[in-house]
Amino acid sequence: MAHIGIGIVGGGYMGKAHAVAMSAVGAVFDTALRPRLEMVCATSDTRAQGYARAYGFARWTADWRELVADPKVDAVIIASPQDSHRAIAEAAFSLGKPVFCEKPLGADLDDSRAMVAAAEASGAVNMVGFNYIRTPASQFARQLIADGVIGEVTWFRGEHTEDFLADPTLPANWRTQSLASGAMGDLAPHMINAALALIGPIDRVSAEIETVHTIRIAENGQEPVLNDDQGQFMCRFANGAMGHLFFSRIATGRKMGYAYEITGTKGAIRFDQEDQNALWLYRAEGDEALRGFTKILTGPAHPDYKPFCLGPGHGTGYQDQIIIEARDFLRAIHSGTSIWPTFRDGMEVNQIITAARASAKAGTWISVSSV
Repeated sequence: MAHIGIGIVGGGYMGKAHAVAMSAVGAVFDTALRPRLEMVCATSDTRAQGYARAYGFARWTADWRELVADPKVDAVIIASPQDSHRAIAEAAFSLGKPVFCEKPLGADLDDSRAMVAAAEASGAVNMVGFNYIRTPASQFARQLIADGVIGEVTWFRGEHTEDFLADPTLPANWRTQSLASGAMGDLAPHMINAALALIGPIDRVSAEIETVHTIRIAENGQEPVLNDDQGQFMCRFANGAMGHLFFSRIATGRKMGYAYEITGTKGAIRFDQEDQNALWLYRAEGDEALRGFTKILTGPAHPDYKPFCLGPGHGTGYQDQIIIEARDFLRAIHSGTSIWPTFRDGMEVNQIITAARASAKAGTWISVSSV
């Protein structure tokens, strides 16, 4: 057993999730590498010290450069705003340190391409945080598709819908300012990643993107919303399947609408993250009178469930997805080989979003490879 010093840039919502995951992953998965929470970085010394005390870090700093350069920090986790991802990653890679970066990879496609170049030039392990696809149910869905259980996939419908800005009277905040924080920048990456993982590469898209609530209350009256509330696109996958993806932060009533439906020539699959421990499977076989979707409750027979719980149907939760990510990151570091999704996989997501924006602007189909 060897210890590895972990530095986390960002101590908020995702910083805490990664700190908790790194504290628990060794016990859950008996990893060869055991994380040591070495340093946390926040926007001020006061915040950083508070995070260090709360999460169990040995030290803290308000300067991410100090964290990246520290010799006791062996691997860096980036859980800060998107516009900071590139500089932090490039600095870490210049020192040959493994990097885990929260999605989206960069603030835009140019950032993502530069980060991929830095990662691949360094040869260091790199990984992007797409945690929802790691639920036991979605891992099992990938297995079923790969094994041909539902036959040749002909159709995919996916959505990532929430309602945290559905109320038009809610005031403006950081989420209403930059493109990276709009529905396409914030929510779309997760479901696009799911589509790529479940079905495969996307060739072309035809998109619409809009801001429904264009003005929000602000401290000094009102201010314009500078990003999008919702977006959708039709797509054609490289394997020939048709698809439709929808993303919204104003989907009234939806709290965690990460959901998909997949139709194949021999069956179909349905999943909804609001019921994340269940997968619905239809098999086009047997007596027609007995056919129907079967609800499969996840349990120890499904991927990455047993380390958390021995009881079928007892379920795993959001934090467990982050722990599975932590296990994968540590395995990659131990083996010296990056594990999906790598920075290049994260860049592919950014490329599809860029193509969707270009399509919405031009009002026509756009090839993903053209952007």
